[in-house]
Amino acid sequence: MKVRIHAYLPHSRANGPGLRAVLWFQGCTLNCPGCFNPAAQALDGGEEREVDSILAALATVKDIEGVTFSGGEPFQQPEALLELSRSVQALGRGVVAFSGYTQNVLCRQPLGASILKHIDTLIAGPYDDACRNPRGLIGSSNQRIHHFSSRYAHLDFSTLPNREAIIQPDGSIVLTGINPIPTEKLDRNTLIKKT
Repeated sequence: MKVRIHAYLPHSRANGPGLRAVLWFQGCTLNCPGCFNPAAQALDGGEEREVDSILAALATVKDIEGVTFSGGEPFQQPEALLELSRSVQALGRGVVAFSGYTQNVLCRQPLGASILKHIDTLIAGPYDDACRNPRGLIGSSNQRIHHFSSRYAHLDFSTLPNREAIIQPDGSIVLTGINPIPTEKLDRNTLIKKT
């Protein structure tokens, strides 16, 4: 099975509780005004990968607490998201997922209810730039956090940093989190890769 991805980061502290890997799915048809990751919207962008190769990479990262699925829109690739979520939980790791859909809409989508059985915490709802209020992985005040297991609690999300800048071995900087640093505040000569 294949999945189209935008980016992968083996270590992050701003995308869920603890040290986590993050996988950004490529493709989103929701077009939320003010989306802070518009590069992940194109359905034919990113890179197509085998789900098994992603799972193999995640299995080698020994020091992470869990994995976060973001995007784009992960639920627009439901077969791949189900396989990834189920397999990550089988490894004993927590699963956090973002979606621009509400929980009610997800439950009516193909495989939606099955996927939610393999997600510990869901951050759901379309980003609304008019309600922008970045805090604890919520980008706008209309979005909701849903816990489907006891692995995480609301407190685990309220103390997360809103952003992080990670310097990669090649000197590039990855800006991530719910409130990434505006690139115009950084040196124009620095290579910036927003995820």
